Amino acid sequence: MKTLFTLSRPVLPVGTSSKVDVLVSFRAESAGAARRGLNLSLVIDRSGSMAGPPLKHALQASRNLVERMGPEDWISIVGYDDSPTTFLSPQRVQDRAAIEKALSKVSAAGCTNLTGGWKQGLDHVKTQQSKERINRVLLLTDGQANVGVTDPAQILARVKEGAGSGITTTTLGFGSNFNEDLLIGMAGAGEGHFYFIQSPDDAVGVFGIEMEGLSSVAAQNLVVTIQPAPTVKVSSVLNRYRFEARGAQVEVGLGDVSTTEDRQLAMELSVDAGAAPGNVPLLTVAYKYQALVDGALKEFSGELPVTVTLGSEEEASALSADKNVLAQTNRLRIAQVKEQAITLADQGDFKGASQQLRNTIATLSANIDKSSFEILEEVDQLEHYAKRLEARKYDSVIRKELRDQSYQAGTRNRNDLALRGTAGGSADELESVSSAEGGIIVKCEREGGKLRVRAVSEGYDASFNIQFPRSAREEGVTYVVEKLVPSADGTFYRAQGTIKRLVQPGQERGARASGGSAAKKSGKASKVTGSAQDLPTTNAVGAGVLVQCVKEGSKLRARVVSDGFNPNLNMRFPRDIREENVLYVVDEVITVAGGGSYIACGDIKRLVQ
Repeated sequence: MKTLFTLSRPVLPVGTSSKVDVLVSFRAESAGAARRGLNLSLVIDRSGSMAGPPLKHALQASRNLVERMGPEDWISIVGYDDSPTTFLSPQRVQDRAAIEKALSKVSAAGCTNLTGGWKQGLDHVKTQQSKERINRVLLLTDGQANVGVTDPAQILARVKEGAGSGITTTTLGFGSNFNEDLLIGMAGAGEGHFYFIQSPDDAVGVFGIEMEGLSSVAAQNLVVTIQPAPTVKVSSVLNRYRFEARGAQVEVGLGDVSTTEDRQLAMELSVDAGAAPGNVPLLTVAYKYQALVDGALKEFSGELPVTVTLGSEEEASALSADKNVLAQTNRLRIAQVKEQAITLADQGDFKGASQQLRNTIATLSANIDKSSFEILEEVDQLEHYAKRLEARKYDSVIRKELRDQSYQAGTRNRNDLALRGTAGGSADELESVSSAEGGIIVKCEREGGKLRVRAVSEGYDASFNIQFPRSAREEGVTYVVEKLVPSADGTFYRAQGTIKRLVQPGQERGARASGGSAAKKSGKASKVTGSAQDLPTTNAVGAGVLVQCVKEGSKLRARVVSDGFNPNLNMRFPRDIREENVLYVVDEVITVAGGGSYIACGDIKRLVQ
């Protein structure tokens, strides 16, 4: 294990009290590192709300994950709706045709027994558990836990118990209806990872990131003990790691370290500098971990002394702060501010939430590194979210983006997971033109869970990112910008001047005022004739509501299986089209006066998978 530290300030003035950030990096040795065997259980939500593209892409991502596994690895597959079902009992990844056959049997229906599915996956991993393997449950879901154990505290306690026995949990949330607080909590309690898959086609890329990490784990259970010098206090641990203060001493659990991703620990220190110049100790970082050597797991430990130079006020002020350390610690502080903004917005204090973000924007702008695209992108996103909060446009997707960005910044060190999010932007308010004369053509595209803008016009590097207003970004839209100015270091462009939307001739229009209203629902009870086989079909739920017919005694009952509805309520639903276990997509479902039952309204289609 290679360890190193860097400080935000290389010299502190003598005889003063100072604040300094320290960044400690743990890098696993790649040369000679043995690849750990894998013991994984894929636990796939197959409730009704996963029907269509979400389940299709989740299964394809699962296939890609299996392709990257070796014959020495173990895999099991669980699907869950009202109850869990084992589609593949634990076996080595040798009979790939059998694994594909098991995945092909997973189809959507029913409600979401998340805890039951996770527990069955955990039990499968236990059967092949070994200290020499990576033992993990991968839970995929797009909904709420609404059947079985649903209390978050109970769920987290069980996941934490599983991690304590050596089986970690990674959670993957699809779409906009899952409970991000629960899934992030499970990832934390389970000592695994969390991923927000905003678009189903992001699933393959996210699974690739998880599999890359699993395949390159070189050190496990890294625990750090920080012992500050008598004149130093650890003001805060900036990462989102498990830590415990024991007097002046702090113990931090950093988890696994892979050869593809350094593990970083960032702290803010308060230092009472002595009167004599020279090199002085700040703290000692003692660490221990396990690594695989000759097929056996062995314990290792080490120490890293962290020191700083004391000098005169003139010497301290003459040296610039370390831009890399400030970029990393600012990123972590912003993550904390996003969590504070979420708390305020959840309480309805949108003004206070926006002010938290704007205060951060002001602080960043005063000390911004204008040569860093990532920092400029962060500022633009904060501005975008502040405007959304001020307009009270705080929805489940915006909340998930903020929570995901905060989580990834606090726990990971990967640019491809930082600042992911594609919601909220729109080009509708821009003036539309059919000619690019006098301007430069650029286009917005989705790349790895982010909206990126690239140059289309000749003479510009199409691989460069473009600093572009987040509020105007919309996937697939082409724009005409007045200027593209290269950054000082020549690594990205800045869009300057007027921005217009490029459209086909005849579609031009002036800039629109913001606002607008959503399309109105009919509110009229559905009326159809014929049988279920006579209904029009669809392979996606879209903005509709998913309904399933189930048999209760001698009766066929329609129930809502989309999230946000009570599956136990009866529903007024056309009797002639009722067919056991068939899934239907209904335009709208309304609640009768008094709230005792539902009414299916508008068109009804039969869902085919």
